[in-house]
Amino acid sequence: VQLQACGGGLVQAGGSLRLSCAASGFAFSSFHMGWFRQAPGKEREFVASLTRHHGIASIADSVKGRFTISRDNAKNMAYLQMNSLKPEDAAVYYCAAAFAGSGRRASSYDYWGQGTQVTVSS
Repeated sequence: VQLQACGGGLVQAGGSLRLSCAASGFAFSSFHMGWFRQAPGKEREFVASLTRHHGIASIADSVKGRFTISRDNAKNMAYLQMNSLKPEDAAVYYCAAAFAGSGRRASSYDYWGQGTQVTVSS
């Protein structure tokens, strides 16, 4: 089982990034997908999730209207489009896969990627 997140980097405030998550080794289409982030000294927090079948999205209030989650089951890929980035969005972003449970709870997720760093300069 592998989840590999990429697409992070350094961006100016107001800019955009698109994170990608490549999944392998499990039945991707049978899993809910989620994105979490963790800034230095802070706990990991929920960013967005997308259900496995109907593609119902759940977005954290802090990023609502700026971030969009999507998935391509044919390619075993999940994405996080991040627009209008703010310095407070800087963190390591993780993709994760959950077979069951609430999309907002980190404990619900079975598999985790290694994380990709997002840095936002003011």
